Parts: sequence; structure tokens; C-alpha cells
Amino acid sequence: MQLLSDPSILIASICAVTLAGLSKGGFGGTMGMLGVPIMALVISPVQAAAILLPIYIIMDIFSLWSWRREFDLQTLKIMLPAGVVGIAIGWITAAYVSDSSVRLLVGIISVGFVANYYISKLRKRVQSTQPHRPLLGGICGTVAGFTSFIAHTGGPPYQVYTLPLGQSPRIFTGTSVRFFFIINVIKLVPYFALGQFDATNLKTSFALMPLAIISTLVGAWIVKRMRPDVFYPLMYVLMLLAGMKLLFDGLQF
Repeated sequence: MQLLSDPSILIASICAVTLAGLSKGGFGGTMGMLGVPIMALVISPVQAAAILLPIYIIMDIFSLWSWRREFDLQTLKIMLPAGVVGIAIGWITAAYVSDSSVRLLVGIISVGFVANYYISKLRKRVQSTQPHRPLLGGICGTVAGFTSFIAHTGGPPYQVYTLPLGQSPRIFTGTSVRFFFIINVIKLVPYFALGQFDATNLKTSFALMPLAIISTLVGAWIVKRMRPDVFYPLMYVLMLLAGMKLLFDGLQF
């Protein structure tokens, strides 16, 4: 609770957990990506990632229940082993990556993802459904595991592979929930080994758990009843602003 006594950290944490919960509930990976960038505006991105990991796992458990019947096994067979490799790469390189570098990388990922979204809209690109491509899936899975390890931003590389598959929204959501639940559980081992789960971080995670559970269940309720085409543009703008701020902070080293 020591961290949450700071008003700026409290507000950032509430925003991050609420948006991540809506994302985990099925409303889309865009909101989930905002978690670390928002909290990294007020604390170290490494500490933000450590605080959010236990919260994400609890969210994943509730999401698994909400989407327990829908998933694509072939996607998981292709991407999960590669994701584990990405986690290993992140673990090996963790000691050599500074907070500024992590801020810069997360900022690049956020801004790049938003730029790709708007460029695609301007070009009015229409992607045809693609079959499974194990090589591309392996590459995207590795990048997703790595970026998920350092800053919980594995959504974009995961979507680069899975969106062209043309899966139904339910299959897409159920598969992504399973992928990131397994990835997040595996990440517990290196996070413990790196000493990220100290008393302060774990107490902060525990204090935010009720909000995480409520947000996740609300997200699952919303995605079955509301069209996201109005909500997504706002999320992209927020991601762009957070990403630009992190890019600025990351360059100040």
C-alpha cells in the first residue's frame, strides 16, 4: 500500500488495471497494452511489469472461465513453444536492459502499433484470410514472448500472426486468453529469480486484485453486447499519447 499512497501512482494503477481487465475480458488487446505504459509514467517500467503480472494471471483465470469453450489448438501448437523461447531470451538479456531502454522499447512498440493501424486504415487495406504459416507463427510467437516478458506487450506480435487467420471473435479471444495465460504463468519463474516480487510489489498487486476481477468480468460482459468500433479509436489515441511520453522519457539517458 506504500506505493498506492501516492495519488499519481494510485490513479495510474486504477486506469491501468481497469483497462487491462476490460482487455482480458475480451474487449481487445489494445487496452491491455496500455497497462505498463500508463504505470511506467509514474514508476519504473520493470516494477510496473512486476506489479501487473500477478494481476494479469488472476484476470486470465477469470477470462478462461468466460471463454472456456472457444479456442484454436493449432494456433497454440505453433506459437506457444516459440513464446517460451522469447521468454528465455528476455530472461537472459534482463540484466543488460536499463529502465530507459525498456521505456524506449515499449514506446516504440506502442507508437509503431498505432502507426500501423492508422496507415492500414488510410490505405483501406483488406486482408484476405490466411492459412497457418508455422515459420511466421514461430517468429511472431518468439517476439510476443519476449515483449510480454519485458513489458507485458505481447499483444501486437501475437495479432500480427493471428488476425489474418480470420478466426471468429470468440475463437480469437479464447485462443489469445489461453496463450497469454500460459505465457504469464511461465513468466513467474524468471520474475521470481530476478527478485521482482518483493513485499512492496506483491502488496500493491494484492490491493488491486478486486478491481482486476471486476474489470475482467465487465469486459467479458461488454464484448458480447457492444460494438467496439467506437471505443477502439479512443484506445489507440491513448496508446499513442502514452507511447510518445515513454519515447521521450526513454531518450533522456
